Amino acid sequence: MLAFAAYFAAALAFCVAFCITYVWLTPHREFQLIVHEHNASAAIAFGGSLIGFSIALAGAIHNTQAPLQFVAWGFVAFAVQVLAYRLARFGHPGLSQAIQQNAIAAALWVAAVSISAGILSAACMSP
Repeated sequence: MLAFAAYFAAALAFCVAFCITYVWLTPHREFQLIVHEHNASAAIAFGGSLIGFSIALAGAIHNTQAPLQFVAWGFVAFAVQVLAYRLARFGHPGLSQAIQQNAIAAALWVAAVSISAGILSAACMSP
């Protein structure tokens, strides 16, 4: 029970830090777009990125034997997701503007890149 609480708390802290970083990295304002403007593209892109990161964290939890290992792999997962976002923007130079304009295709692109990166990084993690 203690191990569950420790891993869950650490994973939650990583997710909060990831969300803060993601919002800081993107030129557009996710919460303004999601909460006030009901922009589905912003929600899909942001949600897909969080899902991709969570998949990688789940792989880290599953493949580690100690909390310190999990923290190390958590930072790797974090870096992979930041890189995935940068690559998605490289592949779609007008990405932020498209999301602001509620272009679902752009949002699905970011979500797919992020989830794919999460799945691949989770599969590559080993103790």
